[in-house]
Amino acid sequence: MKKLKYKRVLLKLSGEALMGNDAFGVNPDTISKIVNEIKLMVESGIELAIVIGGGNIFRGVALGSKGMDRATADYMGMLATVMNALALQDAMKHIGIISRVQSAINIEQIVEPYIRGKAIRYIEDGKVVIFAAGTGNPFFTTDTAAALRAIELNAEVVIKATKVDGIFSEDPKKNKDAELFKKITFDEVINRKLQIMDSTAFTLCRDQGMPIAVLSLFKKNTLSNFIHGIEEGTLVTLK
Repeated sequence: MKKLKYKRVLLKLSGEALMGNDAFGVNPDTISKIVNEIKLMVESGIELAIVIGGGNIFRGVALGSKGMDRATADYMGMLATVMNALALQDAMKHIGIISRVQSAINIEQIVEPYIRGKAIRYIEDGKVVIFAAGTGNPFFTTDTAAALRAIELNAEVVIKATKVDGIFSEDPKKNKDAELFKKITFDEVINRKLQIMDSTAFTLCRDQGMPIAVLSLFKKNTLSNFIHGIEEGTLVTLK
């Protein structure tokens, strides 16, 4: 077995990642590919937690901007993340990955509430913990939830899995000559005005010295390669 560079990892998945090429919802082929990539990580022996978004089902920010009460819209978005977490858990179960879903809002007939000590015990036992409902508070994104949970669990890195290969100097769709950064500091990201997370999440990671890796979710073996120290995507660090 190859040596791991990271032992405890927080993986941030967007809800949109589950859609594949569909307009909304969960695409079965796409979620199958995602959980197979996750399985490679789990089989390596890492301790893994996942924070999942809900944008494939409901976007609270979008409806909040169109007149719906923002707090109400955000709570609806939290429920969408619970649906995604259950879908992810079910897909994992079918390929032999044991997982637990913990929610930041109490719906104990469906999933258990978030309890830090329990979550740590689960990942130490080799189970994957899927965190749903963000932070449990409106006005905070699932990016912020990912940063917060990573720090609470003493993770070594936050992996933000996206549809692109990492952080570029410009939008690679608009400029094919855009530079892909292999490594960049938090200060450089701020100075270049590069958007990789919302400002609250990004600041929280920077202040706590939590590295952020931005990787392609759909490039085969990228996640597994990264945790074994093979250069993939972009790593954001303090220095």
